[in-house]
Formats: sequence, C-alpha cells, structure tokens
Amino acid sequence: MKNRNNPDAGWLPAQWPAPHGIHAGTTTRCEGTSHPPYDRFNLAMHVGDRPAQVDRNRRILRGNLRLPADPVWLAQTHSNHVISVSSNLQNPPADGACTGKAGIVCAVLTADCLPLLLCNHTGTQIAAIHVGWKGYCAGIIANAIRAFPPGELLMAWLGPCIRADHYEVGGDVYAACVRYIDTAGEAFIQNRTDHWLADLARLVTLDLHRFGVNQIYDSKLCTYTDADRFFSHRRNGQTGRMASLIWMDTPSSAAHQKNQ
Repeated sequence: MKNRNNPDAGWLPAQWPAPHGIHAGTTTRCEGTSHPPYDRFNLAMHVGDRPAQVDRNRRILRGNLRLPADPVWLAQTHSNHVISVSSNLQNPPADGACTGKAGIVCAVLTADCLPLLLCNHTGTQIAAIHVGWKGYCAGIIANAIRAFPPGELLMAWLGPCIRADHYEVGGDVYAACVRYIDTAGEAFIQNRTDHWLADLARLVTLDLHRFGVNQIYDSKLCTYTDADRFFSHRRNGQTGRMASLIWMDTPSSAAHQKNQ
C-alpha cells in the first residue's frame, strides 16, 4: 500500500472519473498485523480483534496512504443516519458521513455490505455510506444524496460487497425491499420456497437512479468469493472488516502531489 492512486496488496483505488483532488478506494485484508480470524488488515474495533492490533493497522493505513487526518470512524448500526462532518470526530453513531471540507477522511467498514462512495462533479463534496439491506430500506441512500446541495450532479462508486450468487435472504428481506422500491423485485431471484438471491449492487443502483444519479461505477468485486483479498461475514462469521475511504486534498497536500 505505497501509492493511493495505484492498486497493490492492501489498497484498491476506486475506478471512476472523480474530479482532480478526490481520492477514494477500499482496503483489502492483505496488509497489516492482525491474527486469525482477523488476518491481516482488520480495521474494525468492534469485531473482537485486539485493540492494539487494530490501532497498528490504522497507523499503517494512514501512513501508507498519506492520509491528511485519521479517518472518521463511525459507530455503524445499519441505520439510515448520515452525518455532516467538519472536524475529525471519532465513533459518532451513523452509517454514513459527508463533508465539504478538504482533509476530512470519510470512511465506512464492511465485510459483505456495500460501501457506497459519492462525490459531486465539481469536486467540492464527498460522502461514504454503509449500505446493508436494513439501512437501504430505511432510506440511507436518499439521506446521503440530500446531504449534497440541491441540483448537484453526482457520481457513485460501488465497492466490494457480497454478490447475488452468494447472498441468500428470506422473504422478509424481499418484502421490505419491494415495499421501499416497487421495482426492487428485479434485483431478486427466487431459489427456493421463501428464499431469494439478492443483488445488493442492483438494489443500490435502482435507488441511485430514482434520485437522478446515473453516473455509477461498480467495482463488481465479490467479498464472498475473493477470500484472499476480502473479509466476508457470510462466509466466515467472525472476521475482520475492510475500510472504504474518500477524501479531498487540502491545498498543501495538492501542492505536495504536484511537486512530486
């Protein structure tokens, strides 16, 4: 993880045409110091890993990516709560963070849920959203989009998540999604009685389209099948978490990059 703009063992930059000065992507499990079942680059404090190991991993993350500040780590609860961040808060209860301030690093932790990163076309506002089915049905994507100024053109990056072939859900999840968006049924395939395969990325895309976000870039990466690079709660149960990050350059960091 030596270059924020190039993929390597520990970092996958978002593949999207974000404005200059916006950096985004997701970590993998391939760096770090955590021991099984959190091996190796677990960045979550709430999963049972030793806090000292997580702290060390977070220091590696900040140092290798040359982050302008510690990420704003959220206390995620599968809610629809999106906070606006203007200072380096730690552990606020929310499942999304947005900011218009350079140097603030928005972050979400995932191990099957979908990390959704957003920015506007002018490169002046960003957001990171943790999308599981509960937050999805509670309208977290709508809340994230409303955090941007009205009429802004937005683009979205969909990070690694569990994909439909491995995401079996019950009829309760299917019903909740269809109640939220009546076209959500197209993101499900029934595979047995009262059980469905859910396409989380498709669900997110449908909701983004409802709010006029059509510039969508899907990583198409599956946390369940790619065990070498990604944690998966559905696959392993007790496990670590990846971090998906987005931030805007400060004037000083932009000048530093220009002079390199």
